[in-house]
Parts: sequence; structure tokens; C-alpha cells
Amino acid sequence: MRMKLIKMEKVKDGRYLKNYELVYQNKAGKEKKYEIVSRRELVGIEDIGAKTSGMSIAAVKEGRLLLLKEFRMGVNQTVYNLCAGMLEENETLEECIARELYEETGLRVKRIIDILPASYAAVAISDTKTNIVFVEAEGEFEDHTSDNEWIEAGFYSREEVKELLKTAEFSSRAQIIAYFFSKNFFPG
Repeated sequence: MRMKLIKMEKVKDGRYLKNYELVYQNKAGKEKKYEIVSRRELVGIEDIGAKTSGMSIAAVKEGRLLLLKEFRMGVNQTVYNLCAGMLEENETLEECIARELYEETGLRVKRIIDILPASYAAVAISDTKTNIVFVEAEGEFEDHTSDNEWIEAGFYSREEVKELLKTAEFSSRAQIIAYFFSKNFFPG
């Protein structure tokens, strides 16, 4: 017997995240309760994972990879991350890419190299889907972040990325992009 979602109930409505309790029938036929968070209001079971929430940007300029060194409240420390953000109401993915790159770094999109299909960002706890976007950036760094963000943007060579991978803390998405960049793989 396959797992079957029987019902869903919202248990908390936070400012940025909605908490839901899901009740499944497990493969033994018994009920299993499971908790998830979503960035958006889920009206019914069919809404789980139905829409893309945002994107992460893997950017290069002159053969160097953009990494953000940023303080993340969820882990209470500074980690290396990709530029990323959430789609705003009626915003296209391309508009979101340009806005987030500019807001977090002051850089502009020179060209979009590739956009991967949306994938789940944290399948164990959330239905959040995001696109990974590869871009070539241009311009100079400027700080346009809010008072609630601490971001230090930088471009890193392959050798610098190889060294960071040995000792630095990363988000998983930034770590995998950095690893493939260090191995001389980046679409282009």
C-alpha cells in the first residue's frame, strides 16, 4: 500500500510561514501525523507544492563565482550562500532575478545563461519550490539590503572556492554550486 494524504489542517499562521499538520495513511494502513511549513496559503491538499516560490542565482563575472557571506538567523551564524529571493505578486521570474541580484549585491544581470525547472528546497519540512538560475552578472557591488539582512557579496576564483569548501559553512544549494564551479563546471 502506498502512503496516502488523508487531510491537512493549518495549525499556525506566521508572518512568513504557514504551519500545517498533515495526516497520512501509512503503508501499514495506520495514521501518521506530519508537520510542514509553506511560504504561502494552502487552500487544499492539491495546493501542496503546486507553485514556485522563488529562485536562487548562481552568478559569474569574468570567470569568478558570486557568493554571499551572510548572517542567517535560522542557524544563528554566517554562511556562504547564493543570491536568492521570493517572487512578488505578479512578478515574472526574470524580474525577480534582476530585482534580487540588485537588492542583495547592486549587480545587474548581463545575461541569463540557464533556468532549471523548479525543484523542492527542503523536502523534509516544506513544499517550497524554487528555480536555480545561472546568470552572468555585471556592475559593481552596492549595498541595497534591508536593516534585517547582513550580506557581504564577493566574487571568488576556482582556487578560492576550493579552499572555502574545505572549512567554510555553506547552505547546501551554495555548496553544490561551489563544488561544481570548483571542478570547472558552470554552464556558459
